[in-house]
Amino acid sequence: MPETPFASVILGNEPGSFPHGVLAERHPAIIRQVRDCLPYGPDRHRALDELLRSCAEGTVEPLPADAPDRAAWHAWGLAEYAGRSWFDVPWLWSESYFYRRLLEAVGYFGDGPWRGIDPFRPVKRAELDAPETDRELAALDGLRELPEPERGRALLHGSLWGNRADLGFRLSAEGAEAGEPALALVADDSERLWSLLPPGAAATLVLVADNAGRELVPDLLLLAHLIAGGRIARAVLHVKPYPYYVSDAVMADVLDALERLSAAPGAAGEHGRLLRSAMTDGRLVVRAHPFSCAPLPYERMPPELRAEFAAATLTVFKGDLNYRRLVGDRRWPPTTSFAAATAYFPGPVAALRTLKSEVVTGLTAATESRLVAAEGQHWRTAGTYALIQVNPRTAEAT
Repeated sequence: MPETPFASVILGNEPGSFPHGVLAERHPAIIRQVRDCLPYGPDRHRALDELLRSCAEGTVEPLPADAPDRAAWHAWGLAEYAGRSWFDVPWLWSESYFYRRLLEAVGYFGDGPWRGIDPFRPVKRAELDAPETDRELAALDGLRELPEPERGRALLHGSLWGNRADLGFRLSAEGAEAGEPALALVADDSERLWSLLPPGAAATLVLVADNAGRELVPDLLLLAHLIAGGRIARAVLHVKPYPYYVSDAVMADVLDALERLSAAPGAAGEHGRLLRSAMTDGRLVVRAHPFSCAPLPYERMPPELRAEFAAATLTVFKGDLNYRRLVGDRRWPPTTSFAAATAYFPGPVAALRTLKSEVVTGLTAATESRLVAAEGQHWRTAGTYALIQVNPRTAEAT
């Protein structure tokens, strides 16, 4: 990622910073969690222990010579960063490569019995099967009698807030206390988003998914609503080609979520059956492009992915990591225009994101001042604020 004079690329080498804490504390904790989550044998344990030592004291090491994606990672920067400290390379790259090495350690890409086994699956399934999911799905029944605009707004907020989907569903309910959630939105371009998807349009919506489990379910519910209401004729759901960032969605997670929905009573079951039908007739297509796991901003997307996004009526990026990749993982002044940060994008683009890292664009000066006065810089990473941002213009028109 080349330098920009007023927005440098974020590294993890500043003690006390959020990125440094992720590399020094969160990654070792994830290794220990994975070690205990599945009954790996001594060889896998040794590999995980070695990765733990590497994260704490070592440097970025190359992939094995027979790694299936070795050439891709070399093109993504491994040749340049190998031998350097995990803390001294771009944080986005370091985080991404950590998860790639974690999969190597548990045998995900090997020829043995652990090949293709998602090390995060037990955690994903536990969340999907939790009683809270039942309550969130039951809340859908309360949306039936609402006018379509309010129902759509509730489902949009459900997708935005992910695990707090029930909060999103309540936003449009009669008598709901919407004050606190409204203040939690630091930017809200939702009306602009709806204007790009008018009823009856033969629109194609691309949704670049974030997390699995109780965060993927609201995304699927939003797609079902848009399809059923005629706002889109076709949806393309992008998931990761392999497990990534603890809970990022892969195809198996989509199938688990569809099964959970289809088996539920009431409106949730109806949505699940609609989505299954849409998959079989092509109204809902799932993609898993290798670049979805690249440690790079989307500004460097390959031509075929650019062409797909260019052909879409709207592309929606979900979640914090996708936001970092969409605008670039840089120290942007928060008042930097979202449209300017995404000017390279080949078509209309939107972001639905809960703030869990330092990167943010598109805020007014008044909003930034209010947040800083209330919380210092903690508002950037606490996960208690969110945004809906839209750039409706193509790169050529910007």
